[in-house]
Amino acid sequence: MIDDIRVTESIVERHFSEFTDRLRSDVAIAGAGPAGIVAARYLAEKGHKVTIFERKLSPGGGMWGGGMGYPVIVVQDESVVELHAVGIKTQEVGDGYHTADSIECVAKLLAGAIDAGARLFNLISVEDVLLEDMRVNGFVINSSPINVAGLHVDPITIRAKACLDATGHDAEVCHIVERKAGKLDTETGTVLGELSMCAEMGEKTVVENTREVFPGLWVAGMCSNAVMGAHRMGPIFGGMLLSGKKVAELIDEKL
Repeated sequence: MIDDIRVTESIVERHFSEFTDRLRSDVAIAGAGPAGIVAARYLAEKGHKVTIFERKLSPGGGMWGGGMGYPVIVVQDESVVELHAVGIKTQEVGDGYHTADSIECVAKLLAGAIDAGARLFNLISVEDVLLEDMRVNGFVINSSPINVAGLHVDPITIRAKACLDATGHDAEVCHIVERKAGKLDTETGTVLGELSMCAEMGEKTVVENTREVFPGLWVAGMCSNAVMGAHRMGPIFGGMLLSGKKVAELIDEKL
């Protein structure tokens, strides 16, 4: 016999137990795209308590759709190892390129991060930061459906030793910090905005631009190029994966 209330109790009890445990994390990540997921796996493997907040129902960012909805992505020789690390099958197509099924990529990258100990909460938006002594020490979060509906419902706060903006093109957290703190560690002190599509430049700079842009706040993935004013790169994802690895190394060293 199935007891409907027992089913509900099981869901609510587990959710709030796990959520309460993550109100204080070592690393909080905004955005569960490929860079954020890779960073989460590396940091969790190093023993850090890592929590990802994803505003959409389905994590994975733009990787799900491959290129124009064709479920295939491309990575380069230097980054294909990041896919193999979590069991993703690839095909070498010559000239240093490899292809992979985009859906398999998202599924296995997520599984790798979760298996390493990272915890992901979807349908949660980061709408502000915990700013103490001019340092980002956490996120202010709310339910994504509440934000979409435009309801005036107060958010709640989580604390973290390090915060990562991996929200992609929108650079949502960096825009918040720019408004609230007045300055980021960029050429102008502001989010510069991404340039046009150029995979050659974008793939290079997405790793170069992965850094701490305000005390306690790092950027990775397409967010780093958006903040630093570099090119976007389309459905080639090697730089995104390497950016996730690099930011994990930077945060781990700082922690």
